[in-house]
Amino acid sequence: MRAINERIALRVLLERGPLTRPELGEFTGLSKPTAFQLLARLQTAGLVVSDGMRSGQAGRNAETYRINPAAAHVAAMGVTPDAIEVRVADITGTAVGEFVLPTPEPVNGSPAERLRAALAGAAPPGPLSRVVIGVRAAVDPATGRLGHVAEADMPGWRLPGLVPTLSAALGAEVSVENDVNLVALAEQARGAAAGCPDFVLLWADDGLGAAMVIGGRLHRGFFGAAGEICHMPISGTVTARDGGEHGSHGFQSVGGGGAIRDLLSTYGIDRPDFRQSVRAAVAMAGESGRAAQDASAGLRVVAGRLAVGLAAIASVVDPGLIVLAGGVMEAGGERLRDLVERELHVLLPTRPAVRGSELAGNPVLAGAMDLALATVRDDLFGR
Repeated sequence: MRAINERIALRVLLERGPLTRPELGEFTGLSKPTAFQLLARLQTAGLVVSDGMRSGQAGRNAETYRINPAAAHVAAMGVTPDAIEVRVADITGTAVGEFVLPTPEPVNGSPAERLRAALAGAAPPGPLSRVVIGVRAAVDPATGRLGHVAEADMPGWRLPGLVPTLSAALGAEVSVENDVNLVALAEQARGAAAGCPDFVLLWADDGLGAAMVIGGRLHRGFFGAAGEICHMPISGTVTARDGGEHGSHGFQSVGGGGAIRDLLSTYGIDRPDFRQSVRAAVAMAGESGRAAQDASAGLRVVAGRLAVGLAAIASVVDPGLIVLAGGVMEAGGERLRDLVERELHVLLPTRPAVRGSELAGNPVLAGAMDLALATVRDDLFGR
């Protein structure tokens, strides 16, 4: 019972603190003597600290208490071909350090060396209890090895014993997670999917990916490859049989960023980057004349391509919500979201809601931080 009371009190202090002893008793249902003893134990353990005095009724002052921010620190890291981005936070979730380490050309140093350098740049104020690393790959839960990624895209990462190697190098417990899965966790915690137990997130960017939350829990799959949809066979496209394991085929060949840029160029919108192409198409579609008609037609084809892949996923998973995220959807905004929803509802007998992402900043880092904090809080508060 003592451990349960401590866990409840720590959760309440985390969500509502700073609190006085009477307030803690009120929110937890504990008596004043029990709350007093509990706070004393938590202070001795270094989990709770005094936050000073607060003026109360009749001029009385009451001491307040809060979670000790220094009780633990965690790091979130996002690895892309361009850079390693790092954010360090204390146990309350307050960011205390950030750093971006650009990727040199050619890449030098092992993944462990580069991660260590990036982490040092963020200057953690103390030892780290957990590091969560987001990667553009599937993570096999049985072996810890990365799959669905070419060695050329992540040189040095496809090695046995990856997690133990990184844990030893960084001096902390390490988790490696698919980046799109982390985005889904962040959307579930504070974004478009908050409160929805069954949803699919489509990440439409240079590459395609998906994440599935079923019954409130992230579904990774037996091989950790749930949501690796870029090579999902689509009628009329080249398959892995002809295009090779890591070639551009299947869904990627029609819905990836490069394919969308090429498609829109046939409608008179020729830009060097797919984001620029989609933004230009949306802007032109809002005007009048032949160019606007062409842009609107091009966007409808883009939406139709994405909807075909989504319909295949939704037919199996039956989500109540689909969240659209990534550079394509960010550039397309509400117009493209609406078109995808219309095209999807034509293809499906069900009508899942379709929402755009509601996250600001780097969603991979946000999800990695959520996972790191949840893990460490469970460890600390479960004492």
